[in-house]
Amino acid sequence: MKASTNLPTRTSGALTIGLCLAVALLEGLDLQSTGIAAPRMAREFHLAVAQLGWAFSIGALGLLPGAAIGGRLADRIGRKRVLMLSVALFGIFSIVTTQVWDLNSLLAARFLTGLGLGAAMPNLIALCAEAAHPDHRSTAVGAMYCGMPFGAALAAVIGIVSPGDDGWRHIFYVGGVGPLLTLPLLACFMKESTHFVALGQNAHRAASSSVAQALWKEGRASTTFALWISYLGTLIVLYFLINWLPSMVIARGLTRVQAGVVQMMFNIGGGIGAIVIAGLMDRIGKKPTVMGMYVGIAAALAALAGATGSVSMACGGLLAGLFLVGGQSVLYALAGNAYPTQVRGTGVGAAVAVGRLGSIVGPLIAGQLFAIGQSPSMLVAASIPLIAIAALGALVVVAKFPRETLIASGAVSTESI
Repeated sequence: MKASTNLPTRTSGALTIGLCLAVALLEGLDLQSTGIAAPRMAREFHLAVAQLGWAFSIGALGLLPGAAIGGRLADRIGRKRVLMLSVALFGIFSIVTTQVWDLNSLLAARFLTGLGLGAAMPNLIALCAEAAHPDHRSTAVGAMYCGMPFGAALAAVIGIVSPGDDGWRHIFYVGGVGPLLTLPLLACFMKESTHFVALGQNAHRAASSSVAQALWKEGRASTTFALWISYLGTLIVLYFLINWLPSMVIARGLTRVQAGVVQMMFNIGGGIGAIVIAGLMDRIGKKPTVMGMYVGIAAALAALAGATGSVSMACGGLLAGLFLVGGQSVLYALAGNAYPTQVRGTGVGAAVAVGRLGSIVGPLIAGQLFAIGQSPSMLVAASIPLIAIAALGALVVVAKFPRETLIASGAVSTESI
């Protein structure tokens, strides 16, 4: 009887994680779409390099308030409802992107798309964390997040099979129609978080009445600060590599084809790392996983800094993707565990927003340093101390989980978290 009672819950939890994976794949596709479409968009709209930079940046700027607002609303009106609104928003404005006529309309469409993309992520994290058993939360979040690099790879494939000057629109059609087709599935098959429902609406309104209380009160100040430090440091380095890795490869005398191979290895490593490293947290514990992850990031950066040939660069790219993208999934899992249910959306959304700030700062700093003549090897090596600081922040967060053993053993109700 006990197994049959648990079956619907397990089935609905797996279905929720699967649907979140599908949304994450579509989000990864859309995040990569502008970079792939950019050369043809620049020709059609006669965009200068600086204007094209704004087209890249404006979507990232939308991610930041989107994550904060989406996480906040998740604690007020529910994770499922906000996720559906987010998916509708980035689906609609991805299609709108195909109809833009100049730079201003492009910027408006991409900013609004970024709002939807940003709002989706904290809800994906909260839904997966709350759909899984406490022993498997990290695995669930990692399984969801592995959709991001695979979605980015899918965007690249669509770009390759869509030749012609106007073929760039195909990427955005897929990036828009896909989310809109997913909405009925979310409405029919995704269950609202049982943790959220169990608290009751009155409890949610009281608990989410103050952002400051959610983030900084009741002993959460040190956790929030440490989590933000780890997000900011890790994602500055991650997005520095995402944006500048191909240029680094070419700067070392390799071809554009070889640069593409290195980027592909980075994405493959990211897809593997997102699920494997997060899953290790549930198997061997958070502290050894986090320590091993950051040691791996430092080793990968050292390998990239010292690489000279195509093979060594490809291996360095694979390791960097494995540990950095895998590290991002670990940080998302940590955020999902760091806050109680009634403020989980607000806490996760704020951390994701800080991470998005790193995604803007990293490429900008790297671009300025490249402009004044700094070498790629120096920049990669200089990232290692930043990773060490991020590691310390993550370990402080891990030290704040004394109740996990009690929760896993059933001594503390999971509904209290």
